[in-house]
Amino acid sequence: MRLLLHHFDLPLKHVFRISREATSVQPTLVVELQAEGESGFGEATTNSYYGFTYENMAAALEAVRDEIETTTIDDPARFWDVMSERLGDNPFALCALDQAAHDLWGKLRGQPVYRLWGLRADNMPLTNYTIGIDDIDVMVAKMAEFPDWPIYKIKLGTQHDLEIVRELRKHSAATFRVDANCGWDAAETIRNSVALKELGVEFIEQPLPADRWDEMQQVRAESALPIIADESCIVPPDVDRCAGHFDGINIKLVKCGGLTPARRMIARARELEMRVMVGCMTESTVGVSAIAQLLPLLDYVDMDGPLLLDRDIATGVTIDQGRCHYADVNGCGVRLL
Repeated sequence: MRLLLHHFDLPLKHVFRISREATSVQPTLVVELQAEGESGFGEATTNSYYGFTYENMAAALEAVRDEIETTTIDDPARFWDVMSERLGDNPFALCALDQAAHDLWGKLRGQPVYRLWGLRADNMPLTNYTIGIDDIDVMVAKMAEFPDWPIYKIKLGTQHDLEIVRELRKHSAATFRVDANCGWDAAETIRNSVALKELGVEFIEQPLPADRWDEMQQVRAESALPIIADESCIVPPDVDRCAGHFDGINIKLVKCGGLTPARRMIARARELEMRVMVGCMTESTVGVSAIAQLLPLLDYVDMDGPLLLDRDIATGVTIDQGRCHYADVNGCGVRLL
């Protein structure tokens, strides 16, 4: 097997702003694994909040190049268990490698990954389209670029959050979700939840900073809307900690280390009777095609990364009015452009 590393800068259609940062170009790492005339691809975007850069991801993978290239991937989960011993402190790099291993595994076996897992493409959730923080008229214009989308996710964490949602509601009857990205306190969350429920919001994602566990217990008890963990739920052990503090979890493949740990987190969340979402980190079609393999297991999904890009770097799954369509290619269905 041969390992190749690709560095891309993904230009966004608009500056993407959340409560703590903004970006107009998203750097990303794409891992390619070649074997038997096929290539498997996986992706991890860089992220300053978590401290992962293209350089430190590439360095981590280069350090285990020999082990990777002498491996035959008969079982991606077993491969992940081995590689996590060496890459456990760099889950972003591990994610890109794990996605590539799954994509290659499916291509070599002539089936999509989700089918190799025994899943069916039935009753899959629709993806939201995300509206980043901006002037209210700009947020309205962003929503108008994707008219009649069934679900919009609205980034909040400003001094006029309810005003934003009220104005957007005037222009759409779609389901709304809101994500404060740790930008609120407990009292604000509880207060906002009542007004947001009246405005047709489905749930609130990560309103408080990730370490406010006692306050989150109060918020969950008193909120008028379900509360979904994001920054508080990164790796598999976090799922148990979130139980009793959140109604559900939003799993990010890059943060947990790929498809293998994500499936384990989903299984544990179901045991704890929690709702399950998987979200993206502004990945291209490479990373989103990996997310798509998990769709039959999910309640909610945020896989709109390619829709936020000015230009993509790959083909794979496509999204039309929130609905995912699998590529006519095996594995995760990815081909680099």
